[in-house]
Amino acid sequence: MHLRFTAADEEFRAQVADWLSENLVGEFAAVRGRGGPGDEHCFVEERKAWEQRLAEGGWTCIGWPEAWGGRNASIEQQVIFNEEYARAGGPGRVGHIGETLMGPTLLAFGSDAQKKRYLPGIKSGRDLWCQGYSEPSAGSDLANVRTRAIFDEPSQRWRISGQKVWTSLAHESDYVFVIARTDPQQKSHKGLGFFLIAMDQPGVTVRPITQLTGTAEFNEVFFDDAVCSAEDIIGEPGDGWKVAMGLLGFERGVSTLGQQMLFQTELDEIIRIAKSNGSAQDPAIRQRIAEAHIGLRAMRFNSLRMLSGVADDASLGREAMIYKLYWSSWHRNLGKLAMDVLGPDAELLLDGPYELGRLQSLFLFTRADTIYGGTNQIQRNIIAERALGMPKEPRGTAT
Repeated sequence: MHLRFTAADEEFRAQVADWLSENLVGEFAAVRGRGGPGDEHCFVEERKAWEQRLAEGGWTCIGWPEAWGGRNASIEQQVIFNEEYARAGGPGRVGHIGETLMGPTLLAFGSDAQKKRYLPGIKSGRDLWCQGYSEPSAGSDLANVRTRAIFDEPSQRWRISGQKVWTSLAHESDYVFVIARTDPQQKSHKGLGFFLIAMDQPGVTVRPITQLTGTAEFNEVFFDDAVCSAEDIIGEPGDGWKVAMGLLGFERGVSTLGQQMLFQTELDEIIRIAKSNGSAQDPAIRQRIAEAHIGLRAMRFNSLRMLSGVADDASLGREAMIYKLYWSSWHRNLGKLAMDVLGPDAELLLDGPYELGRLQSLFLFTRADTIYGGTNQIQRNIIAERALGMPKEPRGTAT
């Protein structure tokens, strides 16, 4: 992608930077740089308030059409916003699943009634969403979901029963979008539906999962005849796979560049410590820092290729298919580098009793990067089968 910023784009950049500088102060000063991966348990209420401050300033959902509350910002402007947000130390977005996944999916596949009902709450920062994809028996294999959806004719409502797992921020969310099986006779990706479900109802139970870091951003979510109206399925029964794949395409959009700015902040901190404690004098450490820098630059260039690719709403370009495997492996290695740079201090709790330091938390959290969102093994299968056209992996016969 030949990304060129015009004078108007640079004026937009200055506007973004100025607004962030003026607003990441006072009550929001403490959230600078907080709430990213492995740190999502911090300053939750403050970050919720920050979502609404962003909305008041017109800085949520900037890529959405103006008719639905956005700025209709160009790709270049969306890139600028994400980069400036990360550069300013903007906190992890508690509303990102709604803004970057649910919102674009509704705009692409939802009815006008669904858009009118759900988009304003996302745009204002009031309504938070989580993602109901993975299950105990269907983690990376999304097509194997067993959560079922049965339509109740008398009440004209769908009844959802089953279990989802590894659901980020479910305990803070108002709504969840769920992949469920509408036709038990169909197998694999057929017979699925994509449902919009309120979390605050008797049929929904959320149980936190305590992680290696001692925190609990992820949850199990149980549905026991949870309900949603007949109008709360996107598309028709059987369209769930198409909608789910479209949503995954939005996941690999401009927000990836903001993610990389956060990675750069982590790398900068590692370099600072390496210089201060002398580990930068080690040729092997210097080589690994150089490789991390090169890898991050390659990640950026591939993201620009992703943004310039042409793909329909239900498919991913080849550049997008390699992204998850690449960044998760790179980030895991960065966590290892952080521990080696810290040296003996990596084994000490320097931030107080039972409190992990930021780089210690980074190392532990990145153990999960190559698992959630599709394991590295599944990602390699996707690349082989869908990007390269190789034969599918042999599967055993069920007995």
